Amino acid sequence: MSKKLRWGILSTAWINVALVPAIQRSRRSELVALASRDLKKSQIYAQEHGIPIAYGNYESLIDDDQIDVIYNPLPNALHCEWTVKAAQSGKHVLCEKPMALSLAELRAIEDVSRENNVWIVEAYAYMHHPQLQRIIELIESNDLGDIYQFTGWDTFPLPDSDSNYRFDVTMGGGSLWDIGVYPVSLAIVLNRSECPIDVWALQTKGETGVDLAFFGQMRFASGLVAHISSSFRSPERRGARIVGSKGILRVADHLSGQEVPGEPPGEGVLALTTTNGYETTIIIPAVDAYQREVEAMERLVMDGTNTVVPLSLSRDILRTIDALHRSASSGERVHL
Repeated sequence: MSKKLRWGILSTAWINVALVPAIQRSRRSELVALASRDLKKSQIYAQEHGIPIAYGNYESLIDDDQIDVIYNPLPNALHCEWTVKAAQSGKHVLCEKPMALSLAELRAIEDVSRENNVWIVEAYAYMHHPQLQRIIELIESNDLGDIYQFTGWDTFPLPDSDSNYRFDVTMGGGSLWDIGVYPVSLAIVLNRSECPIDVWALQTKGETGVDLAFFGQMRFASGLVAHISSSFRSPERRGARIVGSKGILRVADHLSGQEVPGEPPGEGVLALTTTNGYETTIIIPAVDAYQREVEAMERLVMDGTNTVVPLSLSRDILRTIDALHRSASSGERVHL
């Protein structure tokens, strides 16, 4: 391997507005190539963003020996297929969430990662942000006491569109897969990355069959009860509230550092109130979570450090999302 991690990007997806500059700013990374199914589109995009090589198909990118790692921001239903193909070509992969839509898909990813000795990581940029680490520190230091309730929400208004895969069931659309994974994953991480023992959920479906709004409850063996909501039919808002026996922690935005991809990140704001009347506001300096994610991939591949998003965590998140979907469909509580 060269002294830099050489990246290739699958597609000209909108989220590239965050990852392209993050890769280009990172000291030990180099953005080498980009692929689209339309060569002309790929060439224009590459020229506009200073990417040396443009391919007119995905296969050429993953077969390029100059590439060490593939970033996969394709629509949800294509994540597994092209992640597996990239790994079979000996490439490490950073794949946008959700990395898989079923346990069968995740097993295929786990197998190809092991068989080809490559790292595959699900792209939860917020997990690399110091705000999450500060929240965990407050919990582990017992400032909040025993944690028994978590509430997390992520919503934004999404106009109907026949061309937007988020409205297509076959492409892994729906608000839970798109943004609900954030509060679900956060609840799991704050519960020491353990799955809930059971879940119960409701959803509001649109004409195309995807959930336009989703509401879920998760019960953990620790005693924590988590409530999550996601929606394409509400004003934009994100945040979380963590309640313990000694205090309440309000998280202004659980995605601090990646609020609007492509725009400068803002500060994180945590508000702590304790049962004895103590109140304080904790400011987390602005950090680009996407660049932290890229740098974490550098350390993983080049230095052999651990990842904060191992495949075991991806499995627990996927099992929980699957159970929530099954509960919303059946109207019954689902045990994991």
